[in-house]
Amino acid sequence: MNVRTLILAILNKQDASGYEIKKLSSEGRFSYFVDISFGSIYPTLARLEEEGLVTGQAEIQEGKPDRKTYSITENGRLELALGLSQPPSKDKFKSEFLLVAMNASLAGPAAIKRAIAQRIVWLEAEVEMLSSVAAECDNPATRWVANYGVAVMGNDLNYLKENQDELVSLASGPVQVEAAE
Repeated sequence: MNVRTLILAILNKQDASGYEIKKLSSEGRFSYFVDISFGSIYPTLARLEEEGLVTGQAEIQEGKPDRKTYSITENGRLELALGLSQPPSKDKFKSEFLLVAMNASLAGPAAIKRAIAQRIVWLEAEVEMLSSVAAECDNPATRWVANYGVAVMGNDLNYLKENQDELVSLASGPVQVEAAE
């Protein structure tokens, strides 16, 4: 999946400016799919508009630069369907928390307890947000995705709550230094 497909997917759900696309892709309901930057959003929007896959409408704002809002066209929906028909790449999972946990004996018990507490708060907020998306959504596929996210993050949360004492005890043990290979 690429920036182009994600932008078309966002615009298939709602009209949006480049700023709104960035916000939806980093904080909103589309933040779980592909990382995109402002540096890739605006050139992609320009290409999509040149190709007739989106249209842009300038909105005059008093005391601010004009705001351009984009809408997907019918050809854009066909392009989105084509992009979505491609096999997805493997998921990429990265976690700073897991790096801290892997080095628990170096981090120490206080740092591990703090990291666990922060992760629990974050996971609870994510589960709550996804639960509300699932409850309020009238699109069955979006509801399915939100429920999937609840299940995955809920399992993460449960595992962490049930096994946090073990990780804290690992942080309390002797410092383990692994030899370079």
